[in-house]
Amino acid sequence: MLDKTKPDWWKSAVFYQIYPKSFQDTNGDGIGDLPGIVSRLEYLQELGVDGIWLSPVYDSPQADNGYDISDYRAIYPPFGTMADLEALIRQADARGITIIMDLVLNHTSDQHQWFRRAKSSRDDPYHDYYIWRDGSPDSPPNDMKACFGGPAWTYVPELGQYYFCMFSPWQPDLNWENPAVRQELYDMIRFWVKKGIGGFRLDVIDAIGKLPDEKITTNGPKLHEYIRELRREAFPAPTIVTVGEAWSAGLAEAERYADPDGSELSMVFQFEHMLLDQGVDKWDVKPLPVVQLKQCCARWQNGLFGKGWNSLFLENHDLPRIVSRWGDDGKWRVESAKMLAMMIHGMQGTPYIYQGEELGMTNVRLAIEEYDDLEIRNAYAELTAKGWTPEAALDAIAARGRDNARTPMQWSAGKNAGFSTGTPWLPVHPNYPEVNAEAARKDPNSIFACYQKLIALRKTYPVFRDGTFTLLDPEDGSRFAYTRDTADEHLLVVCNFTAEEQPEVCPEAFRGAQALLHNYADPTGPLRPYEARMLYLKK
Repeated sequence: MLDKTKPDWWKSAVFYQIYPKSFQDTNGDGIGDLPGIVSRLEYLQELGVDGIWLSPVYDSPQADNGYDISDYRAIYPPFGTMADLEALIRQADARGITIIMDLVLNHTSDQHQWFRRAKSSRDDPYHDYYIWRDGSPDSPPNDMKACFGGPAWTYVPELGQYYFCMFSPWQPDLNWENPAVRQELYDMIRFWVKKGIGGFRLDVIDAIGKLPDEKITTNGPKLHEYIRELRREAFPAPTIVTVGEAWSAGLAEAERYADPDGSELSMVFQFEHMLLDQGVDKWDVKPLPVVQLKQCCARWQNGLFGKGWNSLFLENHDLPRIVSRWGDDGKWRVESAKMLAMMIHGMQGTPYIYQGEELGMTNVRLAIEEYDDLEIRNAYAELTAKGWTPEAALDAIAARGRDNARTPMQWSAGKNAGFSTGTPWLPVHPNYPEVNAEAARKDPNSIFACYQKLIALRKTYPVFRDGTFTLLDPEDGSRFAYTRDTADEHLLVVCNFTAEEQPEVCPEAFRGAQALLHNYADPTGPLRPYEARMLYLKK
């Protein structure tokens, strides 16, 4: 068990993201809940994780599945009660598992009491909690577009003003230039820390310093000033782990966020590697350029070494299933899922496993009326309006839509995959009779078992945490191979990204080295389809 009294305990940790709505339902309403998470803590302990990243459980009208918060200090009733959350914190802690909460500081729901008062009068003190500009119905402040489609300004006739909404009209942006807003948020964070929350994932934190008049939504001039104040005021304990979602972060920005001096955040989620297989936007799907992936990973591994800390991930609630995206979710599902896991977990950083990733859960194709996600519904309307055929639009959605990650967790081959006795809020993937946790836990060669071993290896061998990174064969478009090295430990990770046999990669120094982990029975000779090997030597 990790010593979590150390300020940098999270460097040796592995986190598991739970999307509560889809994890485990205990009352038959088809929606996952907090008691359901408590009921599955044994599973997470068996997997070996050290922390849970809990997607939003705050009260919300659920226009964006909880990322539209109407009360920061209350629990969304279908998920349970505050007592249920307190029980989760206690029981997880007893198993050595820390809870980090998802926190949206960029915007609230339009149903939040602050916003209700804000739009009641220009003179209300809460009016300045949000971003307002004068205008007329046919003359918005500028032509900015919202991330989920439509304009980024919404008109309120009774005020003769527009409010800024970076994502949707139901998610008005908070005005971080107002010190009262910042203090409200810091006080709220202290409320959760007192309850035993061990850290926070900060949603779109790179947007809090926006300047909408100048069409700047991320990396505004006051961004890091705000984050340093946030750290001082709300996260003073050095053991609190903070990870910022920063889609816009390049290497230089990430160094500022994750400076080892602890003045800002523990680490950030940057998404450069996750954007390599898309064209003009996320719906423009293209094959993964393996050479670019390798170079991207090498740049981040080497660029942050000794200067910051990487977060390692391939999936989350906003991304499609990685085995369908970069692997093969048919014939080679098991092999390619293990390969991708070994590729990312061999690097320096803190890994984040998304629920079901450890089972090799796959993308799903639904009818448009079965999708729940606001972004998907808006995208379908916009794509078909541009002239895309409905089939082409659904192809793109099936490849990239966020609901791929949100289908219910597949626990067993029983009714509704063991997720619920009622009707699930989102359809269960039809492959659950074959792909489920119950079967995986019984199979010593399962994807689940591979993740267990990876987590255990990271805790056993310091090279995973401390080793330098060297990319091998950087121009090879089929194989991804790298070494990690300390003064006396050496690790070789080799991955075949194709369904074809490839030549072996084994530097002379690793001939006869110990095979720590592999996804085929005999880790020698040419690389078989989606084969991965981890070799280790100490000298």
